[in-house]
Amino acid sequence: MKKVWIKWSLVVLLFVTAASIQPEPVAAQCSMCRMATEKGGEETKGINNGILYMLGMPYFIVGAIGYVWWRNRRKEE
Repeated sequence: MKKVWIKWSLVVLLFVTAASIQPEPVAAQCSMCRMATEKGGEETKGINNGILYMLGMPYFIVGAIGYVWWRNRRKEE
């Protein structure tokens, strides 16, 4: 069991290292989105809320799956 844990830890460490080393910064916005956010106003709030929504959903999904798994494991005991 310990060897499997070490193997997965190394895989995760390699992935994080590879993901953090980027040759150049990436521009994540298209030109229309960039102009809308630079102008400000209600559109900016909508874009920011959309970004936060997309950022939070994976955490919510993984948390829900983890909770269901934990609850089912607790019922087995």
